[in-house]
Amino acid sequence: MQLIDGKALAGKVQSNVASEVEALKKEKNIVPGLAVILIGDDPASHAYVKMKAKACENVGFYSITHNMPDSISQEEIIATIEMMNNNPRIDGILVQLPLPAHVDTDKILEVIDPKKDVDGFHAYNVGRLVTNLDAFVACTPLGVMKMFEEYNIDLKGQDVCVVGASNIVGKPMASLLLNAEATVTITHIHTKDLKSHTSKADIVVVGVGVPGLIKADMIKEGAIVIDIGINRIADGSLVGDVDFKNVSPKCSYITPVPGGVGPMTIAMLLSNTLKSAKARV
Repeated sequence: MQLIDGKALAGKVQSNVASEVEALKKEKNIVPGLAVILIGDDPASHAYVKMKAKACENVGFYSITHNMPDSISQEEIIATIEMMNNNPRIDGILVQLPLPAHVDTDKILEVIDPKKDVDGFHAYNVGRLVTNLDAFVACTPLGVMKMFEEYNIDLKGQDVCVVGASNIVGKPMASLLLNAEATVTITHIHTKDLKSHTSKADIVVVGVGVPGLIKADMIKEGAIVIDIGINRIADGSLVGDVDFKNVSPKCSYITPVPGGVGPMTIAMLLSNTLKSAKARV
């Protein structure tokens, strides 16, 4: 069993981004800029945004966070996004999810200029991903693909089971895997017999937010397991969606939680923002 070290790979990606930022500053006098909209007081969202701001600082980006109260109107959010769409210093716009109940998330995401949609959630980029055209891709699935590449895991012809069908993780993950010529099964909350799908898969990718959902008897010997879930349990510790202790001995490769996929999400956000900055006309 080999651990896939997301923390080390994320550090490598960030180091490469920092080098490219330095070159971009010297050659074109361009400093990549990332703007974040953060609404409300959710501690997890605030912690995550703080990590993003720190990562931006580390690689030499310009970054700004628009902190807004829960009571903010949808119209005010849209006006802020449109202002950033028109700001030439901003290459990436990120709206931290989830949004308050009175805000139409789909509408907000659609307002973002697709060329600045570094989270890869705009329907334009989703459509281009599905048709295997160049696009901004959701950061977490993109990070998983970077892991496969780093560890020389060939996806062609592999049977892959994606557990979870969210717009943020499951669906873009499945599209990326299909584009890599894997055979993909997507399961979700209404799937009748999850084990019947996971137990046949060469690779299982899970991201649903259910601690210990994937048990040892649901994984075949030698499988590769990518655990995207991150859950804080009663004793305060962080665990994934996989029963790591019992599943890991059966795996050829597995990601730990924490230290697996998590760090890659921010690394790919930086990578996407750099890509946008390079495309400035």
